[in-house]
Amino acid sequence: MILINGDFLCRRLTGIERYAYEITYRLDKLSNQGEIAIVIPSFVENIPDYKNLEIIKLKKKSKSNIRWQMLTLQSFLLIHRKYTILEFGNTCLPLAPGIIFLHDIYCEFFPEDFTSRRDKFTRFYSRIQYRFIAYLAKKIVTVSEYSKNEIVKTFKIKPSKISVIYSSADHMRSINADISIFDDFPVLSEKPFYFSLGSLSKRKNLQWILKYAAVHPETLFAISGTSLSTVKVDELDTGMPQNIILLDYLDDSKVKALMEKCKAFILPSYYEGFGLTPLEALSCGAQVIVAKVASLPEIYGNTAHYIDPYNIDIDLDELLGESVERPDGILAKYSYDTAAEQVYKLIKGL
Repeated sequence: MILINGDFLCRRLTGIERYAYEITYRLDKLSNQGEIAIVIPSFVENIPDYKNLEIIKLKKKSKSNIRWQMLTLQSFLLIHRKYTILEFGNTCLPLAPGIIFLHDIYCEFFPEDFTSRRDKFTRFYSRIQYRFIAYLAKKIVTVSEYSKNEIVKTFKIKPSKISVIYSSADHMRSINADISIFDDFPVLSEKPFYFSLGSLSKRKNLQWILKYAAVHPETLFAISGTSLSTVKVDELDTGMPQNIILLDYLDDSKVKALMEKCKAFILPSYYEGFGLTPLEALSCGAQVIVAKVASLPEIYGNTAHYIDPYNIDIDLDELLGESVERPDGILAKYSYDTAAEQVYKLIKGL
């Protein structure tokens, strides 16, 4: 019996959590009763109305998510041997490994991004987890061929151990745009703007936007995202150019309104395992600008405008004048229904 680690229900729906939520929702519809269960920390109240998934609640005695997984959940699995864990969040329980999603191996690279004591611990712990996953997992799932190749090359494991199952922006269809965001920030309804969304971490490369904005004061940027406790962008604490508006975390309806109205969506990240937010923007009718690195050319092909994440010597308005393909093909290719069917097939094949 498969046991899904449902700790993603404790957190805001950013990339990994969104993927886990959407796939689990569909696995509930695909599976029969008695095939799949989901384990959730006991304090979680907003649990989706699953029809076929058995819900198991375990007490969380500490704020530490690591402690809950490594002690509480792993102990449960060692006692209840009938379960095989399905983990969406880059984590392997070394005494009870199962099917594990490893979205990327960012912490293996860019040591210069991890400067504080806390950052260094995060990198150290993540790199240990990567090795647990590479060598102990029954099956690894990742979200791009780029990530698969990086994992294989770095840890010298067989490509056949890894399945590529893409993410999707299907969830944007059911969201109604909330234009009240323009009442809160009227300048965004008065002037054209570029929009960026994502965790406010170093790899998202907000430095590129800060530097570009400094030499193009006439260009307006709006940035939304959640500040992380680790690998933070120091410049966010030292003041912004006046042509950058920090919006903090926004719900999906306000994000959709911004994506529908922006001049273009921009993601200058220098490392992405998939890069979901530009796909969300394409589904809202926006043009997208992404860095020509890592998985992004694989995912976006000829539908995106590309920049060098280390060079701001470019005119974004001129770049948008270049012809790109319509996104219909990739929006159809990246489907949660297809992804869930692939995960279910993987489960049944164990």
